[in-house]
Amino acid sequence: MLLMRMTRRTVCAVLAGTILLPPDADIRKLLAERVAALAAHEDGVGIVIGVAGPHGRRVISDGHLSHGDPRPLDGDTAFEIGSVTKVFTALLLADMVRKGEVALADPVAKYLPAARIPERNGRSITLLDLATHTSGLPLMPDELPAFDASVATKYGPAQLYRFLARHELPYDVGARWEYSNIGYWLLGQALASRAAMDYESLLRTRVIAPLKLTSTAITLSPKLKAKLAVGHNAVLQPAPSISTVPVFAVMPAAGGLVSTANDLLTLLSVVMGHERSPLAPAMATMLSTRRPASQRGVEQALGWMVIGEGDDALIVHDGGTLGYASSVAWDPRKRVGIVVLSNQLAGVGDIARHLLRPNLPLERATATKRTETALDSAVLEAYAGRYEAKGEGVFGIVRDGGFLTIQLPAEWGLPKLRLRPEGLREFFVAEIPLRVTFQTDDDGRVNGLLVYPPRGQEAVRANRIAP
Repeated sequence: MLLMRMTRRTVCAVLAGTILLPPDADIRKLLAERVAALAAHEDGVGIVIGVAGPHGRRVISDGHLSHGDPRPLDGDTAFEIGSVTKVFTALLLADMVRKGEVALADPVAKYLPAARIPERNGRSITLLDLATHTSGLPLMPDELPAFDASVATKYGPAQLYRFLARHELPYDVGARWEYSNIGYWLLGQALASRAAMDYESLLRTRVIAPLKLTSTAITLSPKLKAKLAVGHNAVLQPAPSISTVPVFAVMPAAGGLVSTANDLLTLLSVVMGHERSPLAPAMATMLSTRRPASQRGVEQALGWMVIGEGDDALIVHDGGTLGYASSVAWDPRKRVGIVVLSNQLAGVGDIARHLLRPNLPLERATATKRTETALDSAVLEAYAGRYEAKGEGVFGIVRDGGFLTIQLPAEWGLPKLRLRPEGLREFFVAEIPLRVTFQTDDDGRVNGLLVYPPRGQEAVRANRIAP
């Protein structure tokens, strides 16, 4: 655990109210311990931490660019930042609101007249509903194809619009917070339509260029590709780029950006008032409108999550893709911010929060390297069936040739995933940190399963309801 020693290096003769952050040596120790735990002594996995505050910036890192590549990670190393992209999309919205091009109360249908946007009880989804995750739209569309299925290559905007056309909102618009990638995809579509240009060009022109972010993009230049750390999946194998997975590539406004610690520190420096930018007023607008989130003491602003109240508030957003994890957090009163980027998909949000609030503990990180074994087809067939968990829904296990797939409940927002055996009853998923253990009765018949979700939640128990 990080040592918060009060030495001459930690105690600066500082302005009143400045946050006391640990010295580089202590942060480096934290990183070395986390990387060693996550990487299981494998080369090519690492973490970069950036700090911005009244006294400038610093970047601390541990690890290398990729397996067999000795180049260390640094502030210019590029990473997929996943859902931190939503902060950029929300900033684009706020800028267009300030310039009178759109209004938060505008129905999204106003800018996408050809699309059928779901309504409920006469209430239309607005741009504000989308930006605050209160539209009633789910995380992801249902019936997603498996990542490696041939039909997945054909997934595009038409499929998303068809999903919208048939989707029925489960509750009133604006009544409940539910995190939604679809909502931010739709927000990006609406803003691009209003500006009469594609989302990527609009974001580059209105946000990335004014902030002078030279290493932030959706489509990577050869120079940026050369700086990209290789992402690693849940079993420490190289992960596919998010841009190569059609269902995710089609919604860049929700999670399609690549960036660096230095660029994200620039974003934080502007939002905290340490650097000037024409986008500073729009950044302030992002925090001026909030709605309650699902957790007590958490509010959803435009893009940003606000944790706590008054002087104790933290502003945060985390992200993750199939091979990367990211977190951006800042203290609006002390004007100190943290960026954490990793090229392995295990979450890093606890690090950012711990550095700003040492009383918030670090999560226990464990090695994720797993070894796939072979099982007889008859064994696999015995596990196929439908399993129901109270409060979660139905898990479908299907034997597809020589392997099993799992279809998670629609609310989980994930496609079919291949289950890989690491024992007679224990299986894992390579793309995300998810495990499954099958259960049997006293006679050896399969009667249930345990699903261990990502991010360390408690296991979900499901009983078999049909073979």
